[in-house]
Amino acid sequence: MVAPFLPDPEKLEAVRSALPALAAGIYLNTGSVGPLPAEAAAAMAEIATWERDVGRAHPDAFDDLLGRMGEARAGVAAVLGTDVGAVALTHSTTDAMNAGTLAASGGRRGGRVVTTRHEHLGGLGPLFAMRDRGIAEVAIVDAGGDGDDDRTLAAFDAAITPGTHLVSVSHVAWTTGAVLPIAGIAELAHARGAQLIVDGAQAAGAIPFRFDEIGADFYAVPAQKWLLGPEGMGALVVRPSLIEQAIPGLGGFFSFERAGADGVADWWGDARRFESSGYHRPSVVGMARSIGWLSMYVGLDYVFQRGPAMARAAARRLSAIDGVTVLTPIDRMATLVTFRIAGWSAQAALAELGARVFAIARAILSLDALRIGVGFFTSEDELERLAGAVELLAAHTPETLPPRRSLAMLGES
Repeated sequence: MVAPFLPDPEKLEAVRSALPALAAGIYLNTGSVGPLPAEAAAAMAEIATWERDVGRAHPDAFDDLLGRMGEARAGVAAVLGTDVGAVALTHSTTDAMNAGTLAASGGRRGGRVVTTRHEHLGGLGPLFAMRDRGIAEVAIVDAGGDGDDDRTLAAFDAAITPGTHLVSVSHVAWTTGAVLPIAGIAELAHARGAQLIVDGAQAAGAIPFRFDEIGADFYAVPAQKWLLGPEGMGALVVRPSLIEQAIPGLGGFFSFERAGADGVADWWGDARRFESSGYHRPSVVGMARSIGWLSMYVGLDYVFQRGPAMARAAARRLSAIDGVTVLTPIDRMATLVTFRIAGWSAQAALAELGARVFAIARAILSLDALRIGVGFFTSEDELERLAGAVELLAAHTPETLPPRRSLAMLGES
């Protein structure tokens, strides 16, 4: 358990000791999946053991699941600065983007959807499905990845033409790490009768914002990234005024018989109408516990201050290395840093950094670039070790790089 008012060095040490995966290497890929707090893993194991030994069919287990889902919704609401009634649980960001896109489209045929070339496939999937079926035209804006807000807004201003009913964008571009001007895009969309759905995969739990203030109509969130929860969980946050207009979820999770008339009315009037079925109780518990750990034991102020500050420090350190090009706009960034090393393919550089300093990162193949995700738990020493290894690679080519040290084992032939 991390005390919220420890001095910074002691607090960082306590935070890191509560995230066991940090011992496996320099953890720089929270943009794909974050380290799971030991507390959340223990809670998940306890529920899984109970289900194994007692079973999952008793009515009390269902009531317990409803309560656990409420805790997870409340956690998301606290992080995103909105009312718990605006939050629906999903199985992933993609699940949330699908549900929000369907709700915004309202079953109509025709019209126009605007997105950018920096979107993840989870957001593009439903849009391309509508395009391929002749349901809507999809316009792809080539802006948003360089941090130039004026250029981004001008591109959306031109693209959101009459007949546009949906704008679908990421809050933080997963390719370059640039933060998009969501409030400005929302203003343009709403002025022309369109709704805005936002993929918050690289923002929720990474940077501070309030859903109620950015103008989005739908906001999709994963559990496993910056919220440090398990995979297989996410959330969709919905602007309250749109909830009653939306198409309910298809799974029919809620038990009408058990709820009674008042319970059904309550459910029908909030975002839970977007929820489907098949929620894995250990994962629901893990999501709630991870968010609670961030909010109550680490403290969101600490998370939102230290994470972006460390990411900016990493971007500046890397940009000072000869032969390194940082693609992330430092003045408009969150916690992702994307960069290239001259003379190296992204895959080759990633393999070399992993072997030399045990850096756990990823490649963005569309840009042939490396991407690191810097968390509030990342240490200065880890970033300096990474930078030192990058300096070594930048001073060589794959052909001239000195061989890695190896340990000779006695008795080997």
